[in-house]
Amino acid sequence: MNFTPKRVLENPHDVKPYPSVEQYMTKQLIVFTPEQNIEEAMEVLVEKKISGAPVVNEDGDLVGMLSEKDCLHVILESRYLNYPASQGKVRDYMTKAVSSISSDKDVVEVAMLFENSSFRRYPITKNGKLIGQVSRRDILRAAVDLSSTTW
Repeated sequence: MNFTPKRVLENPHDVKPYPSVEQYMTKQLIVFTPEQNIEEAMEVLVEKKISGAPVVNEDGDLVGMLSEKDCLHVILESRYLNYPASQGKVRDYMTKAVSSISSDKDVVEVAMLFENSSFRRYPITKNGKLIGQVSRRDILRAAVDLSSTTW
């Protein structure tokens, strides 16, 4: 005998969509430029207590990300290659292959992206321009807001 209860199929019109990541993204960002001095950028990361930031060109196009991990190369180069870190630029250390997401993704889609990657943040772009950034903490904030609903 099969004791599986009959499923009640929800009307697709009754299912509430999850909120867009645009509702939870940070819009006031600290950004770096490729030509910015790397030591200056490292000071900003430490002073602002952030683990990374987007790198944009003069047109506002996303061209990279600079993270704490990227900055560790400064220490290694100055120690082992005798390279003067004060002369380095952000472009020399930033990650150029950046995974960005569009603002129309919902918070559950982004939660899955975070779960399947080691990234702490994703830049959000619209037509190639940086419009914001979403972090793991932003998605947790969305989870708290949605805790009264069914995930």
